[in-house]
Amino acid sequence: MSTPNGNPGDIHNWPILKVVYRTDPEKLAALLPPGIKPGKDPLVKLNIYNYPVPDEPELGILTTVNADFNGIEGEYALGYGIDQESAIFSSQEINGQPKYPCNTSFYREQDRVVARCTHNGYTFFEFEGKSVGVEPNLDDFTVNEWWIKVSRAVGSDFSDMSNVKYDFPPHVVHVKSVYGTVHLEKVEGKIRFLESPWDPYATRLPMRELVSANLWWAVFKERSISIAGELDPKGFAPFSDVIGGSRWPGFQGGPLREDCFK
Repeated sequence: MSTPNGNPGDIHNWPILKVVYRTDPEKLAALLPPGIKPGKDPLVKLNIYNYPVPDEPELGILTTVNADFNGIEGEYALGYGIDQESAIFSSQEINGQPKYPCNTSFYREQDRVVARCTHNGYTFFEFEGKSVGVEPNLDDFTVNEWWIKVSRAVGSDFSDMSNVKYDFPPHVVHVKSVYGTVHLEKVEGKIRFLESPWDPYATRLPMRELVSANLWWAVFKERSISIAGELDPKGFAPFSDVIGGSRWPGFQGGPLREDCFK
């Protein structure tokens, strides 16, 4: 098996574990604020990674779902669970990037691939598998990712979701990235989503079919971040309460607030 060349142990040589699975269309749609529409296929995409940000390791899990905005096909980011606290708050403030604290264990030993993610004491994701061979490199491709930049008004009443006011109303941030591929391997394995009030994959995005799992050595070619448009402030009100810095619906940073979605 040919593998990427580089300095042994250099974190630039770490692949991304890319997992794609199919969920229930209605479950995916329920997580999207009005104005962002479900994509053609109800896919959830997980990227588990170890990458220097800016120059030290950031272990994390990115979760997106297929979603379109203004007629552009893309992916709505539910969260970047990362272990580097210094990047969480500035990323939220500047660009609306939904980062939150999470501990990730991710390693490869020979052909064995293991990943595990824990947030606030709950292990919510486990993967164990085996690399089964090299796949053809992907052609260069573009990903349109949607973040939300929003700030509720100072002194907001958290208990009154019918009268939400904003200092900065909800805007969609368009992150356009172009990727190439150095190397790609197919992985066969099993995913487990454990029940967690902080990362409710098991209940909010249940896995119905594992579509693919790969180890991907990426080339980051281009990236731009810009405001793509506004969302209806009243329609967005139930989505303004989130769990931590993610876009999972919650209440004052705590577990899922069910009454907003009845």
